[in-house]
Amino acid sequence: MQSTPIVKDLVLVGGGHSHVEVIRRFAMRPLPGVRLTVVARDVHTTYSGMLPGLVAGHYSFDDTHIDLGPLVHRAGGRLYHDNAIAIDPEAKTVSCLNRPPISYDLLSLDIGSSQDTSVQGAAEFAIQVKPVSNFTLRWAEAEKRILASTTPQRVGFVGGGAGSIELLFAIRHRLLKLTAYANRKDIKLSFQLITASDRLLPGYNKRVQKKFEQLLRSAGVELNLCERVVKVQEGLVVSESGKSIDLDHLFWVTEASAPAWLNETGLKLNANGFILVRDTLQSVSHPNIFASGDIAAVVEYPRPKSGVFAVRQGPPLKENLCRSITGQPLRSFKPQRQSLSLISIGDRYAIGSRGPFTLGGRWVWRWKDWIDRRFMKKYRELPEMLSAATTETPIYSADITQHDLQTDPMRCGGCGSKIGDNVLRAALGTLKQRSYNDVIIGLDEPDDAAVIKSKPGTVLVQTVDSFRAFIDDPYVFGQISANHCLSDIFAMGATPQTALAIVTLPLASPKVMRNDLVQLMSGAIEVFDAVDTAVVGGHTNEGQELALGFAVNGYIDYELLKRKGGAQAGDRLILTKPLGTGVLFAGAMRGRAQSRWIEAALHAMRQSNAPAAQCIREHASNALTDVTGFGLFGHLLEMLRSTNNTATVALDRVALFDGARSLADEGILSSLQSTNLEIEGSIDASSIEQDNSIYSLCFDPQTSGGLLAAVPEPNAEACVSKLRELGYAQTADIGSVNHSSNTPSEMIIMLS
Repeated sequence: MQSTPIVKDLVLVGGGHSHVEVIRRFAMRPLPGVRLTVVARDVHTTYSGMLPGLVAGHYSFDDTHIDLGPLVHRAGGRLYHDNAIAIDPEAKTVSCLNRPPISYDLLSLDIGSSQDTSVQGAAEFAIQVKPVSNFTLRWAEAEKRILASTTPQRVGFVGGGAGSIELLFAIRHRLLKLTAYANRKDIKLSFQLITASDRLLPGYNKRVQKKFEQLLRSAGVELNLCERVVKVQEGLVVSESGKSIDLDHLFWVTEASAPAWLNETGLKLNANGFILVRDTLQSVSHPNIFASGDIAAVVEYPRPKSGVFAVRQGPPLKENLCRSITGQPLRSFKPQRQSLSLISIGDRYAIGSRGPFTLGGRWVWRWKDWIDRRFMKKYRELPEMLSAATTETPIYSADITQHDLQTDPMRCGGCGSKIGDNVLRAALGTLKQRSYNDVIIGLDEPDDAAVIKSKPGTVLVQTVDSFRAFIDDPYVFGQISANHCLSDIFAMGATPQTALAIVTLPLASPKVMRNDLVQLMSGAIEVFDAVDTAVVGGHTNEGQELALGFAVNGYIDYELLKRKGGAQAGDRLILTKPLGTGVLFAGAMRGRAQSRWIEAALHAMRQSNAPAAQCIREHASNALTDVTGFGLFGHLLEMLRSTNNTATVALDRVALFDGARSLADEGILSSLQSTNLEIEGSIDASSIEQDNSIYSLCFDPQTSGGLLAAVPEPNAEACVSKLRELGYAQTADIGSVNHSSNTPSEMIIMLS
């Protein structure tokens, strides 16, 4: 819970090596009044020093990736999973692929680099190592193709630097090991290394260069020196000299390049498109923008694009960001001239060098492994946050006044807690919503109430729901809240028409509150527009935490109304989404949930139930409800209590979100779990083990959960198939409805 009003927004774009260190240091020493927002294309940052070990099979995914979610949460920040595509320094906004522009007061960029694929055909036919997330997927596909092949496989690498050579050895080691394990002696592997340079490893000493040339030749790698690739075709590369090299798989590990969109930002760049920064890591052209890592070019101290230099920029970057936002002089940072280089060669062997010194052996690999694991441990086992007395100087002492906050020490309640008119009008003016013919007076007119045309011959269907934010991304929270509130309308078989918003915003500066409201409502309006529903008004007020809800109105012909209590004996029970959102977000609050688990759950929670409800109706369902706060068993019990029927649920058919079961096994459960367990007297669980975590998760409260339907048995298989085709990939037939004369006080749900 934010105790100090937010007055400044610090936005970090990219989850590179410098930024993860900045985030870690904010977790230990926050800056009061400053909100940290991290925009990252990937929620797991690959540590480049361990990537070859991952490819070679020495490490797992979790060994080699820093999970940004728990790290940002510990820092009290917000993690936006999105890809930045533009910056407007005048408006102080960052544009992303999938959300409204993000406002900043201070901006830092650590977005890494990519390979230069300007060579004809390289982007289409070669596998680029950067960005790493794309590479790992394409490498996995190439590995499968190689192991499934029946012909010799020729593997090529373009680039003569450390990255290319290390990757070559890693891939060679992995493929030889896999083919031997599979007893595939018929797969003949050959390797080519192609570089425009007349020697390997430019910038390294001659002993290192000679050593690696010997190692490559002894490994049977064909070296193609002084061969600049000018054209790539499927199965072929052509060099400037006219030489053609036949290849089945090509890995592109050339010089780094910068994204083209930086050219449109107005930032001063060098000849290669990288952001020019001073020795303070501050842009030479825009003082409120910083850059580090591969994307930055330090004017005073040019250095190679290397993770080592990026990591060491983290501490001075954090200090200068804090100094900049508090109006203090920045400090210069002079990087070391040389760095220790440890290059692994596949089979747990490495060569180290620094300047003229060179050493090698398996002990060097173990040394590198120790260094890498110690580095990763810093981002998993954070020390306790420093006390308030040791935190940075509050920014109010620098350039923020009570007038900037527009607050009074004693905040009013009642109508005095409403969001200010200037904030509200500015936010509403930014929101973009379709026009609706049935809305006479709506969101765009400052009247006392909305006026809507009624639908002749129909009945009105109304629902309301509201809850506090469980994620730190207001745009995604807006999407989920809208989907959640719409689900009751869909479950009744109705068509939504209008919605009224109920918004609570934490106290902050007017600019911050306006931006939060825009993000929040933009996400919601996107969802409502997709189902032809107009947001016609609402109410906003201040509070301790961000919260959002909607009163949704819909309509339906009375004869077509769906009720949750119509299940018939013989019906099959169909569940459209997995369970586990409650336990996952309880785990996230404790820093125990992997970000990839959370991202998978958020994707499902943003998936509308509208197509599923339509499909279920088309398959003649007898009863339908959405699975939300009472959990699967609670809502199933609601379906059955108005009948003389019971149900049998096959626990092994109930789909769960990744990570939910492991968290439940650790004893991490939602705070509502104990309340939901009060219905256990209606459940016969005698056939299952006492500590069955799937059983426990059937009481887990869901937010924007799936639909639970009772569908006639002859239609069930076709219904499940169609739902999966519509994108509800984990839809399952989880059991049956059975006839019984039991009273509600007896067992109603049986498990198998």
